[in-house]
Amino acid sequence: MAPKRSLSPDHSRPPPKTYTSSAITDRASRFLAIYSPTLTAQQLQSTPSFSSATHRITASRIPSTQRPLAPSQQPLYTTTHDDDGEKYGGKAVASVLLDLNITGSVVVARWYGGVMLGPVRFDHIKQCAREAGSKYLNSPEQQRVKKIRIDEDDEKRRKELIRILPERDQSISVLRGLLAEKQSTPSPSPNTETKASPAKVPDYMKLPLKPLENLERARDATIGWILAQIEKAEVAEKTASDAG
Repeated sequence: MAPKRSLSPDHSRPPPKTYTSSAITDRASRFLAIYSPTLTAQQLQSTPSFSSATHRITASRIPSTQRPLAPSQQPLYTTTHDDDGEKYGGKAVASVLLDLNITGSVVVARWYGGVMLGPVRFDHIKQCAREAGSKYLNSPEQQRVKKIRIDEDDEKRRKELIRILPERDQSISVLRGLLAEKQSTPSPSPNTETKASPAKVPDYMKLPLKPLENLERARDATIGWILAQIEKAEVAEKTASDAG
């Protein structure tokens, strides 16, 4: 049997994109971070330019295989970190991923310069990690993704308002009728009936989100005002009854 031929690398796929921070130098110690949304922490640690680093501190945050108990709960994530000899460094890097609310991996390389820096080294570690992660968040690709998500959320909210605004209109109509009863006075002509012209209801389906939100606020304010007037009428009615 002829030996199997080894598979050649797939050059059709672009290499995974990474985001690199600016370097920080403090008393001959140097710090630099690389973030990737797809590469593992171990892959980032193997970055050739980091091979000479004294410490290659990593943290990863990925979606958990566990599911929230309730659909309304926030998604679950699994976070891991590696100090690589810089005690508490991994935890500091992991906190940045949590603060930025991003998934992926980040490595912060430190080249020790011979002078102990004290706690300020953690500021440098987190600053580099934050800059690398922020470059990802501000990338054109992520801005497009963010816009798509915002548009989807806006459309979901718009559909919700299209559903609830007619319910608000119905509530206002019922409350106005109740208020009219509370404020009514005996009519000299019992056969005379006054009908209010029905308010023109806009076609909610044709409206964009902003006007719908304005209408929701207006409807809520109207309901609040009518309820206050009903309460006043009931107090006045009770006072008149007590006086009589």
